[in-house]
Amino acid sequence: MNKILVSDIMTREPLVTSPSTNLLECAKKMVQKRTGSLLLLDNKRLVGLISTQDILWALVKKSKDDLSKIEAKDISPRKIAVIRPSATLDEALKKMKDSKFERLPVVENNELVGIITIKDILSFNPEIYPEIEEFAGIREEARKLKLVQKAKERVIPLHEVSQEGVCEECGNHDILYRVNGALVCESCRDA
Repeated sequence: MNKILVSDIMTREPLVTSPSTNLLECAKKMVQKRTGSLLLLDNKRLVGLISTQDILWALVKKSKDDLSKIEAKDISPRKIAVIRPSATLDEALKKMKDSKFERLPVVENNELVGIITIKDILSFNPEIYPEIEEFAGIREEARKLKLVQKAKERVIPLHEVSQEGVCEECGNHDILYRVNGALVCESCRDA
């Protein structure tokens, strides 16, 4: 893959939209075109990228706002990893692994010329699936490490640790809490 260039397999006309397009319109466009991302262009200059995950994040985190009132630029990552069309597929894979992005806009002379995705590379060269699987594994491990770190930061007193079972006080099957060495349900704990 050292001799194959990004320009050889990239998508030359990626789906683009204006940074001021609302998320509802972005989502509709992504569904209609069956794509996982939209590139945000302002006068042929790449200013952002949003993915289906970004829209889902906005739906959950900003649910009090209507998706039609949130602009694409408001949820687009501030830093975007890009690649040159003259780069090799090996360089593209390395950049994807390092930046933890599954898609890279292809930029030449500050103008968007295409996009390359993990799917493009895998379709072209299925033998690299183990490398991509490793990439996914690294990302999953990083996510797990963050969760473990968050869990360590949360200090839960021993009497609040819960499990499911039979309450030692009333005999009901419920979520149990350890209180003074005994496993009791919530109603017995509060009594």
